Amino acid sequence: MDAALLETAKAWLDDDPDPVTRGELEAVIATAEMGDDAAQVDLADRFRGMLQFGTAGLRGAIGAGPNRMNRAVVIRAAAGLAAFLKEELGDAPARVAIGYDARHGSEQFAKDTAAVMTAAGHEALLLPRLLPTPVLAYATRVLDADAGVMVTASHNPPQDNGYKVYLGGRVVTDSGQGAQIVPPYDAKIAARIAAVETVESVERAVEGWTVLGEDVVDQYVAAAGAVAGAPEGDVADARANLRIVLTPLHGVGAQTVERALRTAGFTDLHTVPEQEKPDPDFPTVSFPNPEEKGAIDLALALAESVDADVVIANDPDTDRAAVATIIDGRWTMLHGDVVGSLLGERISSRGGHPEGAVVGNSVVSSQQLSAIAERYGLGYRHTLTGFKWISREEGLVYGYEEALGYCVAPDMVRDKDGISAAVVMADYVAELKAAGRTLADAIDDLARAYGVYLTRQVSARFADIALIGETMDRLLSAPPASLGGSDVVATDDMGEGFQGLPPTTGLHLATASGARVIIRPSGTEPKVKAYLEVIEPLGEDGDVRAARERATAAMDALDSDVHGALGL
Repeated sequence: MDAALLETAKAWLDDDPDPVTRGELEAVIATAEMGDDAAQVDLADRFRGMLQFGTAGLRGAIGAGPNRMNRAVVIRAAAGLAAFLKEELGDAPARVAIGYDARHGSEQFAKDTAAVMTAAGHEALLLPRLLPTPVLAYATRVLDADAGVMVTASHNPPQDNGYKVYLGGRVVTDSGQGAQIVPPYDAKIAARIAAVETVESVERAVEGWTVLGEDVVDQYVAAAGAVAGAPEGDVADARANLRIVLTPLHGVGAQTVERALRTAGFTDLHTVPEQEKPDPDFPTVSFPNPEEKGAIDLALALAESVDADVVIANDPDTDRAAVATIIDGRWTMLHGDVVGSLLGERISSRGGHPEGAVVGNSVVSSQQLSAIAERYGLGYRHTLTGFKWISREEGLVYGYEEALGYCVAPDMVRDKDGISAAVVMADYVAELKAAGRTLADAIDDLARAYGVYLTRQVSARFADIALIGETMDRLLSAPPASLGGSDVVATDDMGEGFQGLPPTTGLHLATASGARVIIRPSGTEPKVKAYLEVIEPLGEDGDVRAARERATAAMDALDSDVHGALGL
């Protein structure tokens, strides 16, 4: 038994304010001291450093020890954020909005944050109950808060929780006001967290923070319901005639999504009953992410039974939205890039945009949005992966990332928002239905206007995270010479900067056929991800189906070679 590890663990145990995690750690220590190998490995992992605070805030498995999500780690994080805010604002108290979802520990972590902020002299504003992440992001802006904290692990597995941080008010005053943190803020906050010696040394108030009323929620619902315009005349009739199936996947979005849609005039709503109520164990899904196979099966079954027009699924904290429709007689969930382009077309074609308006997406998302922007005379930006980059683009009127994140109203929420996106998509489908058309027709319209843009993702999951770095090093040092039967004509180490973007770990490959592959390590999971795109122009005959078949064949060949390059 490592004596230094044991001493460190017992010191942490003495400083842990939570009887539950203290009991858990006591049991692990006792078993490890008896010579149990598994307990010793477990203990070493729990103390393999402090859970890292970065541009995604905190995220990890719930449990005892510094490498887990628990009250001790959260109190330290809150103290570090409080100290950072004091440095930024001097003697002026910061205003901090705090929200939480239904995951294990979320409410307690939010209250601990409020207690720390209050004791530090800041003004803490706690949302009235468990609510979606977009409500907290909205509150951060509308309340002119200097910081926002959302306790959630988004679409991670049930055993996880997390801690997102937004900055605004007087701390960030440019186009990133109200967005999630980016460098150098993350490093500054992390340094202040590291300076916290013990949890016991962190003052925590027992009262003094403000629990907000329902008015901020009502304001959000009204704003989200208004993003598609007023439900009047024929528009009102079209929306009332649209049948929508919804699922929050056991998350916190059911009530807020339904209210926003009803505000916009959609009344024929059917929420999957088995998944309607918040449940941190997510009992009907193996992984609470609408992208995962099987996650929306219950929603598709309900859609079939009620003869729905569209399915909209949200992830547990409701900042993402998935869309399913009937294509070739079958209910099909649309790829995030397809929804991103549909919404991009919808918003870009409206007109009336201010001078300097831009649309944007992450560099791993489809290039089709660039073509859409060019058609409608808008600026286009691509960014590093993550909405913290997309949402802070100057002049943004719409942004998305392929992982089901859409920002349709940047002036309302500077982040992805699965609720307002649902309203805009429902409005689009209602208009199509009123004209005797469907989303499948709209997808074909995109192909006729821009060609077929087909995207796919290939992921390699690693039990040993060291293999992630080894895989990237191997690919960067010896990239493939051909992909999908076509020569690779451009190889770019994104760590040296790529097309004006800041350096990031990744490899960009382009082939003579026009295909593109970007390979990068995931920021939230132990994976290396490859993002594939094939662009196929329509022939002179304008046959969309034929062009799509050619694109699919090219993608299958590309996919096969990428699997090989990743060692799958």
